[in-house]
Amino acid sequence: MAGTWYPGSPRAIVAEVEEYLAAAGRPRVEGRLVGLISPHAGLRYSGPVAAHGYALLRGRPSLTAVLVGPSHRAAFPGLSIFARGAFETPLGRIPVADDLAAALQAAEPAIQDLPGPHTEEHSLEMQLPFLQHLVPALRIVPILMGSQSRAEVEVLWRALARVLPGRDVLLIASTDLSHYQSAPVAHRLDALVTGDVERFDADGLQERLEYSPGHACGGGPLVAVMKAARALGADRSAILRYGDSGDVGEGDKSRVVGYLSAALVAGVA
Repeated sequence: MAGTWYPGSPRAIVAEVEEYLAAAGRPRVEGRLVGLISPHAGLRYSGPVAAHGYALLRGRPSLTAVLVGPSHRAAFPGLSIFARGAFETPLGRIPVADDLAAALQAAEPAIQDLPGPHTEEHSLEMQLPFLQHLVPALRIVPILMGSQSRAEVEVLWRALARVLPGRDVLLIASTDLSHYQSAPVAHRLDALVTGDVERFDADGLQERLEYSPGHACGGGPLVAVMKAARALGADRSAILRYGDSGDVGEGDKSRVVGYLSAALVAGVA
């Protein structure tokens, strides 16, 4: 997506990312950061919202980020992990944490080494401009969900809860919210999902996404990361920013996409 969804040169990426981080400032979130919820649209649209979460990583010298997102273009059963090698952007190569990927595969057969679905997928790639710029020693574990079914959610969060304790890992759920509604309608629908996230109510959110108003294109990753984060000690959620695609420039408020940035945190504020 470099050169289309985000800039194609290192200098331009850094300049745009820094612009959004400067506007976001440094959010006040006390406690241990266990997970982030971050949008995945074109950088000029969702970057100003995503920056509020990624600003929490300033000064972090190293990190393994477990990126969980929806598959937009490839259909497959189960969960696709990119198990070895690297992702490359104009900012350089990001190694896959192959030891952790192997441990997740060993923990759950439904987590398959399927690199193909990652080739043209943007939901994880759109997290990389912020991560690469902020964290010098970065490793990633990229995971895509096929159907985002309740069963897939259960499989994934339980595997993460078994494998991740004791590791310096950050969970990142990649999701946008409602799509192509007028801004007032989108804000009403997105407030329902945001409310579940703020209450840290993963079960309620799962029910909402299946049976009630509210939408998240990465609903499966969102619920799985919330459940895994709680299992890893997170006890509260902080909503950092909400916005929509019409916030940019003279944006069209008649058909917007909703964006959310939130932190999942362990420890009393």
